[in-house]
Amino acid sequence: MLKVGLTGGIGSGKSEVARRLAARGAMVIDADKIAREVVEPGTEGLARVVKAFGEEVLREDGTLDRKKLGAIVFADRDKLATLNSIVHPLVGRRVAELQAAAPDDAIVVYDVPLLVENGLAGSYEVVIVVDASDEIRLDRLVRLRGMTEADAKARIAAQASREERLAVADFVIPNETTLDDLDAHVDEVWRRLLTLR
Repeated sequence: MLKVGLTGGIGSGKSEVARRLAARGAMVIDADKIAREVVEPGTEGLARVVKAFGEEVLREDGTLDRKKLGAIVFADRDKLATLNSIVHPLVGRRVAELQAAAPDDAIVVYDVPLLVENGLAGSYEVVIVVDASDEIRLDRLVRLRGMTEADAKARIAAQASREERLAVADFVIPNETTLDDLDAHVDEVWRRLLTLR
């Protein structure tokens, strides 16, 4: 099994790269998706988030209001650290279960947004960074995700810098132009992963 860490700043196109790697045969474990699962209604994670941040982070239907929680934690590093201390161990437990179920010859790609921030680069045999400038990422977040510019800037600022991510990369997939260009870069990295496996 080849363990690959995939990361990139918010708005870099990391999820798009993960989809393309999955289409080529990688087993993708999506930490963001798991992070949402561990705070669904009725979970230990949601109970602990509510205890830490109050009932106001819940919608009327009892689900987590991620936008409201995001506005709280991305404006305060201590509160972000509190949230991470709740969610990350739960995510880690679920990731371990999925990894144990993977075939021996799998290329397992861990889609980990906060790989650098949490010092996880050493957990993988290969680290791929999806890279785009802060300006392009800001434009995508505002134009495609409907964020306010202030919210988008706060989320970018809460993550590792572009330089910090690039410093841990074994492979860099640039994503500032077309999807055809992105496909070509993914193809090249996939070929290299197959040889490493």
